[in-house]
Amino acid sequence: MPPSRASRPTQRDIAELAGVSITTVSHVVNGTRPVAPETRAAVLEAIERTGYTGDVIARSLVTGGTRTLGVAISLLANPYFATLIQAIEQEAAAAGYTVLLSDTHDTVATEQDIVRALRARRVEGLLLTPVPGDKAVISELKSVGMPTVLVDRLSPKGELDQIGAENIQATSALTEHLAAHGHRRIGLISGAEGLATSEERTLGYRLGLGRAGLPWNPDLVACGHSERELGAYALARLLDHSDPVTAVVVANDAMLVGVLHEARRRRLRIGTDLAIAAYDDPEWADLVEPPITTMAQPVAEIGRRAVQLLLARLRDPDRPFETVRLPPTLRHRQSCGCPPGTG
Repeated sequence: MPPSRASRPTQRDIAELAGVSITTVSHVVNGTRPVAPETRAAVLEAIERTGYTGDVIARSLVTGGTRTLGVAISLLANPYFATLIQAIEQEAAAAGYTVLLSDTHDTVATEQDIVRALRARRVEGLLLTPVPGDKAVISELKSVGMPTVLVDRLSPKGELDQIGAENIQATSALTEHLAAHGHRRIGLISGAEGLATSEERTLGYRLGLGRAGLPWNPDLVACGHSERELGAYALARLLDHSDPVTAVVVANDAMLVGVLHEARRRRLRIGTDLAIAAYDDPEWADLVEPPITTMAQPVAEIGRRAVQLLLARLRDPDRPFETVRLPPTLRHRQSCGCPPGTG
């Protein structure tokens, strides 16, 4: 008889029911050594009869799927981690899936290890925010046929399903808004090189200059490498120019912190001595004085739609790859020089 459901079945129970050793059960469950087909069938039958749930891999051997999704993302590079993960988990749970989460630390070696570990756990699909410069992971995922959705950092090739916020028109709008206040020396503090988001926001800045009738000047672009300290250094470079900027577009919120520190160090009045508009909308943006004009990404919607894209790929592996861009929202505040209640 199978063991009572009142007590959770163990691998020992599986072994006794199948008439094999515990070691053999372990090899079947973990795939660590080839097992004779008739022995493997006996173990799988025992797993099914006992309702063994001690290992998600064992369940997958019987059901054909683990009902788990992997998420590989850098906590450091994603300030909206909590909001994004909450949306992902809620959408996945509604479809009967659980989520395995890993932090890539935004390093190539860690990302590669994590992706392989998630594959070893037999996740059915993967949500990935790729590390800059790591093309090998995407190539590997494609070669093994792992259903994958890229989140936030998208591939210009469109070689996988992917979703993120729209960057070009949004950054253009920030630039045009500063120009509408009469600024003619508008700088850009750009993000880390090699990221599609950085390139797109720089392109949006150039587009905004053109729409405002202002010339492109590479001397007015300083790379802040998506980091707080380097964002401060980038602003210093723009302000120490022989013809300094009077306004800046900051390409993400990590650099925005550094920009505000550097402006305070120089005793500049934000919105008066220096106008600021930023991509990303941190929680504190409306708590500082003056509140910061930002372009807010639809983070929760990105998380939900990412899961939906992945589930659609699981249902139909042959569907065309899809790229989804969601528009951000302008949060109009006073750091750009506008008085309260305008915009």
